[in-house]
Amino acid sequence: MKIAIFGFIVLLFLIGMAVPSFAHTTVEVGQYKIEVGWGIEPPVVGIRNDIVFKITEPGESEDTYKGITSVFKNLEATAMYGGTTKKIDINSDVRPGYYFSPVIPTKTGSYIMNLKGEINGTPIDIQIPIEDVESTSVLDFPPKSTGGPTDLTALKNAISSLQQDVSKLKSGETSVSSGGGAAYDFAIFGLSIAAAAIILAIIALVKRK
Repeated sequence: MKIAIFGFIVLLFLIGMAVPSFAHTTVEVGQYKIEVGWGIEPPVVGIRNDIVFKITEPGESEDTYKGITSVFKNLEATAMYGGTTKKIDINSDVRPGYYFSPVIPTKTGSYIMNLKGEINGTPIDIQIPIEDVESTSVLDFPPKSTGGPTDLTALKNAISSLQQDVSKLKSGETSVSSGGGAAYDFAIFGLSIAAAAIILAIIALVKRK
């Protein structure tokens, strides 16, 4: 009997370890607990997510809580990022006390939820920070190339070399005379191709950024 009880306790412990840990923030206002966070964690820039809310009050027995319905009838939620704010629409979950608002975060960094209004007569005016939004690099596989500065250096060197070649042709420093002829035409054609290649490389680099 003792072995069975011990095994059951271990099983509960393992199940608890298997439940994902969410970096939600919980604050208490009066008798109410307000929990805010992202539906999918870690939140990633450009990927659809939900800001989720869980609002509860004490239950009938000690150390129990029950969800509150129709909370956002008299409560406004505003998303804040730096100096930018946006009042968001809140949808009710099927579970009492749970709410969510679809969001596509467009920038990495810290987001704050501002809640203002009242819950059953209790004034609410709080700002709750939620987990920082990260770049797509946390999910990228295989990792993207990060040779941006190297590419720019190579382009600068190529442009400098092309400018030197053009100067040499104009000054007569090269063995090709500017008086005409197939050799001169071929040299100009080669320089034109090189210039076009550099322009295409710059365009590709800009699009990749």
